[in-house]
Amino acid sequence: MIQAILFDFNGVIIDDEPLQMAAYQDVLRAQGIELTESDYYGALGMDDKTFVRAAFERAKQTLTNDVLKTVLEAKGVRHRQLIEDELPLFPGVVTFLKATSRQFSLGLASMASPTEIQYVLERSRLLSLFSVIVTAEDVNVCKPAPDCYLTALQRLNEKRVGEGRQALPARECLVIEDSPPGIESGRQAGMRTLGITNTVSAEQLRAAGAEVVAASLADWTVDAVRHVYGMRWQAERDTALD
Repeated sequence: MIQAILFDFNGVIIDDEPLQMAAYQDVLRAQGIELTESDYYGALGMDDKTFVRAAFERAKQTLTNDVLKTVLEAKGVRHRQLIEDELPLFPGVVTFLKATSRQFSLGLASMASPTEIQYVLERSRLLSLFSVIVTAEDVNVCKPAPDCYLTALQRLNEKRVGEGRQALPARECLVIEDSPPGIESGRQAGMRTLGITNTVSAEQLRAAGAEVVAASLADWTVDAVRHVYGMRWQAERDTALD
């Protein structure tokens, strides 16, 4: 049974993948690098540093530490400008987060920077709903490696044990993702997966191994999570007993 839900950030909570791309296009153009839509969406799951290094490598340009720092700082400023007037949270996501936080432990595992995540969660007053938050600075490898979700589970269990509660196995955690690398990351961590078609097609998410695919979190409730994944757990148990 599901006891914890671990969320991706960009493309699941905040609808800013196109804005992230636009911010990168602006700052990379200043470095003489053109970023295409294919380039951007082909790099889903990367943290900012890895993304910039890949962009410079494609352009066959030398990237120094100073230039990397300049690009990352400029991208952060530009992204903040693009969401300043209106915070583009996905429809239904606030309701879903508040409802699930009363019944499950919530965590966030993202390759975004801690600055961006904290700004959005504080501004939307959602920060307190998450028991653990793992960012790009907390792991050494990007999705589809499982490190971010394994780190989130480790931290969550440290808190649970400190509170006198039992540690959770990975199979009792649900990962909610919008990209194939994110789905693969959750699967490699041994967790259940829900793919949301905010960024790529249902076919791409299923090909990555998503157990369930949905169009929007606005369609999901606490009861839906328990029913859908409870049925899958029971079916797997029955199969194992046969």
